[in-house]
Amino acid sequence: MRIVLCCAAGMSTSMLVNKMQSAAQGRGLTIDIKAVPVAEFERILPDADVVLLGPQVNFEAARLTAIAEPQGKAVAVIDMMDYGMMRGEQVLDTALALHAS
Repeated sequence: MRIVLCCAAGMSTSMLVNKMQSAAQGRGLTIDIKAVPVAEFERILPDADVVLLGPQVNFEAARLTAIAEPQGKAVAVIDMMDYGMMRGEQVLDTALALHAS
């Protein structure tokens, strides 16, 4: 499974990626997780199973979902509290639930 987190510049989300990877390893899951700037969305989409958007780019959610849906890709905005508190476990749960649906 490949999860991509998109935020304004891809920097703040890198810390969350580390927390998510630790959570996945703790569960014995092999998941590729990376962070990119939202400007890279269309380039990374073919390689992503799930794309999670940082709350700071919530305004892009409708446009990016419209691009992703025809390709069968799930897009969701990360909960603001989970993002702010760097709750890797909860964000991983969100991604896994999106992938399963």
